[in-house]
Amino acid sequence: MQANELRKVFTDFFVERGHQPIPSASLIPHDQTLLFTNSGMVPFKPYFQGDEKPPSLRAVSIQKCVRAGGKHNDLDEVGRTSRHLTFFEMMGNFSFGDYFKKTAIPSAWEFVTEALGLDPERLWVTVHLSDDEAAEIWRTTVGVPADRIQRLDEDNWWRMADTGPNGPSSEIFWDKGPEYGPDGGPANPEADERYMEIWNLVFMQFETDAEGNSKPLPKPSIDTGAGLERILMVLQGKESVFEIDEMARLIHVASEVTGYALGADPASDLALRVLAEHARTTTFLVSDGVFPSNEDRGYVLRRIMRRATRFAYLLGVSDIITPSLVDAVVHIMGPDYPEIVQNHDLIRTVVEREETQFRRRLANGLKMLDEELARLEPGASVPGTVAFTLHDTYGFPKEVTAEVAAERGHGIDIDGFETEMTKQRERAKASKKGAVIAADADVVSQLVEDGNLTIFVGRDHFTNVQAEVLAVTGGDDGAPSIFLNQSPFYAEAGGQSGDTGVIQKVDAAGVVVAEARVTDTIYAVPEVARHLVEMTTGEFAPGDSVIVSIDVDRRNRIRRHHTATHLIHWALREVLGEGAKQQGSLVAPDRLRFDFSHFEALSPAQIITIEDMVNAEILNNSPATHAEVSRAEAEAMGAIAFFGDKYGERVRVLRAGPSIEFCGGTHVRALGDIGPVKIVSESSIGSNIRRIEAIAGDETIKLIRSEQATLAEAAEALNVPVGSVVEGIQKRVAESKAQQDEIAALRRKLAVGRAAELASQAVDGAIFARVDGLARNDLKDLAMAVRDQPEVNVVVLAGAPESGGAALAAAVTPDAGVEAGAMVGPAAKEIQGGGGKGTDFAMAGGKNAEGLDSALAVAKGVFDAR
Repeated sequence: MQANELRKVFTDFFVERGHQPIPSASLIPHDQTLLFTNSGMVPFKPYFQGDEKPPSLRAVSIQKCVRAGGKHNDLDEVGRTSRHLTFFEMMGNFSFGDYFKKTAIPSAWEFVTEALGLDPERLWVTVHLSDDEAAEIWRTTVGVPADRIQRLDEDNWWRMADTGPNGPSSEIFWDKGPEYGPDGGPANPEADERYMEIWNLVFMQFETDAEGNSKPLPKPSIDTGAGLERILMVLQGKESVFEIDEMARLIHVASEVTGYALGADPASDLALRVLAEHARTTTFLVSDGVFPSNEDRGYVLRRIMRRATRFAYLLGVSDIITPSLVDAVVHIMGPDYPEIVQNHDLIRTVVEREETQFRRRLANGLKMLDEELARLEPGASVPGTVAFTLHDTYGFPKEVTAEVAAERGHGIDIDGFETEMTKQRERAKASKKGAVIAADADVVSQLVEDGNLTIFVGRDHFTNVQAEVLAVTGGDDGAPSIFLNQSPFYAEAGGQSGDTGVIQKVDAAGVVVAEARVTDTIYAVPEVARHLVEMTTGEFAPGDSVIVSIDVDRRNRIRRHHTATHLIHWALREVLGEGAKQQGSLVAPDRLRFDFSHFEALSPAQIITIEDMVNAEILNNSPATHAEVSRAEAEAMGAIAFFGDKYGERVRVLRAGPSIEFCGGTHVRALGDIGPVKIVSESSIGSNIRRIEAIAGDETIKLIRSEQATLAEAAEALNVPVGSVVEGIQKRVAESKAQQDEIAALRRKLAVGRAAELASQAVDGAIFARVDGLARNDLKDLAMAVRDQPEVNVVVLAGAPESGGAALAAAVTPDAGVEAGAMVGPAAKEIQGGGGKGTDFAMAGGKNAEGLDSALAVAKGVFDAR
């Protein structure tokens, strides 16, 4: 039976028995505690926990799963053992409070022995030590001999977490035969290789609370897990998951693209298995929206992809091969998983880019690691500094370094690696942009002296700009900088963020031999732009001819926000007057910030007016002209100088609708290109200085969608239409207030009831009592209620509220002969508190609950001395 046939046979079997077929869920789970969907029951957790109502009481699914990272961090074992996989398929039938053991156990046996035709004599069963019911069903209903039913402890108990649903489980094992190990069944710890689990029935029948108390669930449920790959091993008579039909076809493709035949050599066989297995995982993860990165799921994917690339490289394969392997996965598994067919082009693009980038670093990194390993004594570890350099410069995850080292009998110094990572974070945190980095000040000075300034060409040219490298420097923190004779990169100035992008050097054949990612652009000194870079591959030297490209999408977003800043400045002056002058700004891809002089906060109406004026100009779609003129001409035009900018005799003037201002930044060509503008906040940042923060273009659309979603969620929670949310809230507030009033009335009644009890303790009309656990207001109500009891003149109560701290409350009648404040004031010192002023009533709060008894004694002393 082939893999696609098994998927159909399994699904059909349970559909015929009333189960609703459920398509595989995404590998990205809704469960925030998991990196990946790692079992068949994960998508059904809300049903098992009672959080959601299932679409059917019976379900059947074949769930794609990934186990890599976290506690399943055994990636290095994949390809080396017969069973380890990062991607696998879990077949499962589920009952959500419908059938239980009496149906689940016979169904499992029927499927395994009849639908699949497995020999019953080679099947063993395990149950939990306490599960007599399951054992009896296996023995009497199914007919499994008692000597092949074994009882295990924790191995046959399943729990979702420390609290919540849990219960015993029962597993079916396949006996591979005496050649794989000793007899004795799956309970024999030395027979693990011989007896292979192929079916797991989880009986969710208990609920455990936080105190560890368990009680039976009113509707017990069934969760089945049956590994498709393992069952195929049995059906196809294979010794390894890498020999089953679909995996064998993938390994054949890996053999073709690498040129290595399976069986030629153990090392190349391992590489072929890794390439085939990791191609499946990569294809399905990217299809479900995971992309290579340095965080969380993306980091795990990157590790998997780079591990596969390293194995291909070690085979001497110089061509990019991952896309071909993706093609094979899509061809083989696409009929059962149409989403990978639909996303085929995207997957190919992502994997090709990732493999290409990593291969550029791989050769140099492995050469460095090889040299280091050759120097090590037997059994010694790779220094943490070396592992860090490989990670930081060549993109080697420390796990890849560890695997290569382990193959040579070495470990790596993890503590040293983490120390270097910490240093890097501290350097990044401490590094600041300045005018000139001290370490290369001489280089910059020489550039200026030689007249090698940077010509900015980025107003009209964004990508594939030819330039010459003037200098390459390191800087104090080791971060390299590249200086060019001309550049499309805008250097941070006038509040506008510096551009990012890429600098490349190519050979005569057009192959990239050096590449640097530009992370920021600033001015070293005026007219000399510093491109702060991260080296991707190769190296640059003065005189190199390079191709330079900015991140165009990022620049466009910055342009929208920059031109919008000018319109906001104009509108502010129109609404608030000429005194609203710009005091600072920030223009970023995702927002703008504008500081201006004004003596009071803007009213909501003023903010709306400013927004409306700005958006009206945008809708008019007037051209935005940006020209260089003499300073005198600019002033004659009425152009306003922007705060913080320095101007020479030649200046650039932006005319954006009614706004005319000095500005050397980059801008849109027409106001309509800005898109909608929304002011998101207005606040004070100093005396007579206000700050507006706003967004433009797609950021505004994102905000609208987010707020619409929030409004819809609120409407749903209130059970009202979206248009009635305010009324719904007002109704809930009124109901809440009524409930609070009712609670207050009940508390007063309760206080009166308790007051009589305390009043009975009065001595000479006075009561000094300790009452813990009451909130401060409740203590006050109780003191007043006790005072109003017959024959009571003086009441002082002390207590430790549940919320912490300490409280004193005193109430007296007019003829008591002592004021409430006179007792509470000095007593409050005992609880490290203050307050206590008042004639008829006084109250004080403090920090020291241990001083409450002393406080009562002080208050009583004042009363006795009256």
